[in-house]
Amino acid sequence: MPDAVPDPVAVQPVVAPLTNAALFLVGTIEPGGEDAVREVLPDLAAVARSLGFRYPDAGLACVTGFGSAAWDRLFGGERPAHLHPFPELRGRLHHAPATPGDVLLHIRAERMDVCYEWAAQLLAKLGGALRIVDETHSFRYLDHRDLLGFVDGTENPVGDDARSAALVGAEDPEFEGGSYVVVQKYLHDLTSWNALSVEEQERVIGRTKFDDVEFPDEEKPADSHLALNTITDPDGTERDILRANMPFGNFGQGEFGTYFIGYAADPDVTERMLRNMFLGDPPGTHDRILDFSTAVTGTLFFAPHADFLDAPLPPPALIRTGDRPEPVPAPVRQEPVPAGSDHGSLRIGSLQESAQ
Repeated sequence: MPDAVPDPVAVQPVVAPLTNAALFLVGTIEPGGEDAVREVLPDLAAVARSLGFRYPDAGLACVTGFGSAAWDRLFGGERPAHLHPFPELRGRLHHAPATPGDVLLHIRAERMDVCYEWAAQLLAKLGGALRIVDETHSFRYLDHRDLLGFVDGTENPVGDDARSAALVGAEDPEFEGGSYVVVQKYLHDLTSWNALSVEEQERVIGRTKFDDVEFPDEEKPADSHLALNTITDPDGTERDILRANMPFGNFGQGEFGTYFIGYAADPDVTERMLRNMFLGDPPGTHDRILDFSTAVTGTLFFAPHADFLDAPLPPPALIRTGDRPEPVPAPVRQEPVPAGSDHGSLRIGSLQESAQ
C-alpha cells in the first residue's frame, strides 16, 4: 500500500515529500520579542489552514524549529535532551561555521507564491520581533538533481525507517515526535567542478552521474562523499537521517549551491557525518566534495511536535518567579506524515516526493 498523501495544511510535517519550491528562513529574536514569538505559535496552523483551503493542490507544509539559546528565552521547564548550539568544525583545509539562528521556518509547497504568502502572513504577525538573517529560495531541479549534476537523495530512508531516523521516540517522552534539525548553506564553485571529467566527479561523489548507480564499497574512494557519510555503530547498525535539502541559485550574485537540511532523532548522527566530512575518518581525510562546496552557515534547531505549538511550555519568567500557570493538558499524538519514494543520491541530499 503506498504511503499516504500529506495533509495540504500540515504543520510540523518532518516526514514529508519534496515539493517544487521551498523557502528556508532563519531568524534571530530581537530583544524583548520573546512574547511576540510565543503568541504567534498557535497561529501557525491557522495560517496554514487558510492557505491550504484556498490552494488545496499546493501541498503546503511548514516546519518551525528553535535554537538552543532561543529555547531558554521562550520556554521554561524541560528542554529537549540533546538540544545544544551547532558545533563549529575546523578541519585542516575546510571549515563548518556556526552561525546565528533562533528560529527556523522550513516552508514547502508546489508553488513559491504560496510559500511566500505563508511567510509574509507570519512575519506580519510577528511585527518585527524576528529579524531574518538568512533567506534561501529553493527549487526542484530537473530529475531531482543538484546543481553539481548528480541525482540527489537516493539513500534517504522512507516509511517507518524515515520516521525512526527523524523523530524523537520514547527515550525523551516530553518531546516525543519532535526532531533535531541541522541546516547548512553550501556554495558551489561550479567553474572548478565543471572542469573535472565526469569520471573524476563520480569519484568525488561515489556514484555514477547519469544513471545514478552507487559504486561498490571496494571501488568507492575513502574520501568520497558517500563513503564518509555512511555512519555505522559498533554493532554494525547503520544510522541515518532524513534529508530535505534543495538547490538554489542567483545569477546576479554568482551564488549557486545546496541548502542542506537534515532531520534526526538524535543530532549526534548528523554531527558524526559532519565530523567525517570536515575532520576526516581517519582524521585528515576530508570529504572531497568540500573542495568544491563551501559551508557558509550552520545552525542546530529542535522542531517540536505540532501539539506543542498550540500549547507551548510556560515562559521562563513564570518558572523563575514560582508562579503556577494553569496545567497544560497532555497533547493528543498524531501520526507524522509518511515519506514517499526515494530519488536522488547525495547523502546531504534531498527528501523525495511520495507516491502519487
